[in-house]
Amino acid sequence: MSAGVLVRRPVRGATALRGRRPWRPTPYQAAGFLFFLVMTLAYWAVPLCCDAGQHAAVVERLKADLLHPRHPMADLPGEGSAYYSPYAVAQGLFARLTGLGGWEVVRLAGPLNLLVLLTGLGRFVRVLSPRPWAPVLALGAMTLLWGTERAWWSGYLGLMSMTGNLGYPSAFAIGLTFWAWALTGARARDERRVRYVGPSGLRGLPGYAGLGLLYALILLVHPITAVAAALGAAALVAGWQRGWRGPVVGRWALTGAVAVAAAALWPYFDVFALAGDGSVDGMHRVLYLELPGEFWLALLGLPALWLRGRASARDPLVLMFALDCAVVAYGWFSGHYTYGRILGLTLVPLQFALAVELAAPRPWGWWRRALGSVAAAGALLGFLTVQAGAVVPRTLDPVGFEQPPHWPTYAWAARHIGPGEVVITDGYYAGHAIAGYGPNLAAPAWPDPSLDERERGRRVADVETYLAPGSTRAERAAIVRRYDVRWLLLTRWQPVPEEAVVVAWSERTGEVLARVGAGG
Repeated sequence: MSAGVLVRRPVRGATALRGRRPWRPTPYQAAGFLFFLVMTLAYWAVPLCCDAGQHAAVVERLKADLLHPRHPMADLPGEGSAYYSPYAVAQGLFARLTGLGGWEVVRLAGPLNLLVLLTGLGRFVRVLSPRPWAPVLALGAMTLLWGTERAWWSGYLGLMSMTGNLGYPSAFAIGLTFWAWALTGARARDERRVRYVGPSGLRGLPGYAGLGLLYALILLVHPITAVAAALGAAALVAGWQRGWRGPVVGRWALTGAVAVAAAALWPYFDVFALAGDGSVDGMHRVLYLELPGEFWLALLGLPALWLRGRASARDPLVLMFALDCAVVAYGWFSGHYTYGRILGLTLVPLQFALAVELAAPRPWGWWRRALGSVAAAGALLGFLTVQAGAVVPRTLDPVGFEQPPHWPTYAWAARHIGPGEVVITDGYYAGHAIAGYGPNLAAPAWPDPSLDERERGRRVADVETYLAPGSTRAERAAIVRRYDVRWLLLTRWQPVPEEAVVVAWSERTGEVLARVGAGG
């Protein structure tokens, strides 16, 4: 070798590409990808049910009129309906561009929401801890450590409930919440960001304003999730932010101001008016009555949370759990039971604290080994008693796990009913599903701020009068004229009125579709 000449050794194998190391997925990337595939298949394997009809109806109304949609389920104006969020408007625009119906759009939303949820979870847990297995264990804890009774509500993230609610706005909002917490936590704990403002006070501010827009989006998409999102943000800032000088306060004030202003400017409804609306409080009381059986396994995370609190009383997960519990307690004692809807996110500090603790490198002490054994037993118990039926196909089920609900579909009836035509039904399933195909109900199944609850009560009473065994033909005709009813969708136990003409029936349920009103 001559002097001054540098000879490089050839780079072989996978590192030949610019000498870089070969890419290998992290544990969470591998586990998250597998979870995404399994959960998407599980979600698509189960017929949409429950609140899906309402969300499909919202898409149908926006598909018909994107700027001035009608009420989601009744032939009434829809101005002020909180269902017309940015998320729903995007779905309605997608439906208009593709020609898909509301049910198809809700079905396709599931994998998208799951992707936002999984990426947000991974990002947030990495802010909590650099341990590579922490996000994997957090995903397992979040989906398995609930209780030994089925918790089936929008915004609950157990495996079983995911098969039904992945396509809902709540799943998207929770995914955005994890992203917002990750960004909030990163800013709060990185004290070097104080220097980014500089003498002008401008650099770095767009990031805080953008964070405010993200919280505004969460508020508009799912207001009750936004309550937990705001509590979590407060906990992260209070726990990690240091140096409360003027610029620091100003940046976080900017985030809050942008969030409030952006939410207030949304033209479809006034989100802040929902704070005083108690129309759905009654239906949420059951959340508190069933709380022990549905959530007790999450308490296995209490030792891990206690350790974090012992290390620092300002630990964000500790503060988050305390704030969430305070709001849940307020919901119970005040009678505003709707606040119980944040219970799903109230478990997150317990579940994630446990995951971070058990992701510690070995060797473990006896107490961590004991905690890990108990947590593994709890996850197995939760899986076998509640969650297994969500992902284990019936053909491979050795013991007969409880399965997700399998509601009937109403495409057989919807093909005869014109868009916007009014239906009277006595069926629970039909009352929650038929509007998702485009028809309207004489009496909406759900409360909505755009419809006075007294008016909805009158409509429910009129439908009950119509269906009563002793109703006269004149009484029924008056109700048909009042609401411009064209169709009856009746269970096999409900007699078909003499003036109605049967058009179709379901072999599965025995339900009958009959024509009334003009041409009946």
